[in-house]
Amino acid sequence: MRAVIVRHEDHEGEGRFGPALSRHGFSIERRFRTVLSGDADADLVVVMGGPMSACTLPAHPFLARELALIVDRLQRDRPCLGVCLGAQLLARAAGARVVRGANGPEIGALPVEWTAAAGSDPAIGAAPGAPVVAQWHEDTFTPVPGAVLLASSSRYEQQAFRLGASYGFQFHIELDAAAFARWLDAGRAELTASGADVDALMGAVPRLAASDAAHERLVDRIAACFAAAVRCTPH
Repeated sequence: MRAVIVRHEDHEGEGRFGPALSRHGFSIERRFRTVLSGDADADLVVVMGGPMSACTLPAHPFLARELALIVDRLQRDRPCLGVCLGAQLLARAAGARVVRGANGPEIGALPVEWTAAAGSDPAIGAAPGAPVVAQWHEDTFTPVPGAVLLASSSRYEQQAFRLGASYGFQFHIELDAAAFARWLDAGRAELTASGADVDALMGAVPRLAASDAAHERLVDRIAACFAAAVRCTPH
């Protein structure tokens, strides 16, 4: 089974998803701000986050190519996984609008709540009710046509969804607490310039660490669900 993972920044890798997908039988092919023609037929395409906006594709032609790839795969019900920017591209490919969030940036170790529908989801069902997750985004998206909403936060409703065989996560479920602390430290100047209290953000990281084991199990279940879906799909 082939999993193509597309990333957009050197320091933003696949995190937990790489080892989890490998454990469940995927061979991983990595792309950086590009997709190849054969990626349309990969068993799984994973699109990670990045600082660019899914609202302004002309400024980033590689995002337009990624969007076209996701549209093609959704039309054929081939599974995709989108994280942060990747979730926004997945939502846009399905017909939602990606917009600048009216409630401002959502950054930090913050809680989300699983919806009632998440309780019967094959990947999310056994997860705890209100996990603390890593957030770092300014954009959000309107409800995704045909999707099942799986998680919301007090600031933004659209936090996770399932669409057919695909999943989108606005938050960074791939990051453990140590990795998120490194992100905050590396972005200290940018965050401070935007008015954020970086020390307060760092002070909340231990709350994320308390959820690390649960998130590790969740990512493993997501990978297992993708593997099961691929094995049951005729090629």
